[in-house]
Amino acid sequence: MTGEIMAAPHAIHEEFPDDAQKIHDLKLSNNHFARLLEEYDEVNDKVHSAESYNPPITDEAEKQLRQQRAHLKDQIAAMLSGA
Repeated sequence: MTGEIMAAPHAIHEEFPDDAQKIHDLKLSNNHFARLLEEYDEVNDKVHSAESYNPPITDEAEKQLRQQRAHLKDQIAAMLSGA
């Protein structure tokens, strides 16, 4: 590897591959959207860690993280569709 950091699966650019420019523009122009992206990335990283059992968490905790990620993704999708 060349020192490049790999994104966890389900990174927002993978979830909305056709909206890269919208994501970039909204991130720069809308503080709420930027915060949603940050929160999504944090939760997504936690889900990825849970899937990797590093550190291990309960099934219920993992389920809650997945639900939180889905909710954030829905909010991001709604903002993208309105942009």
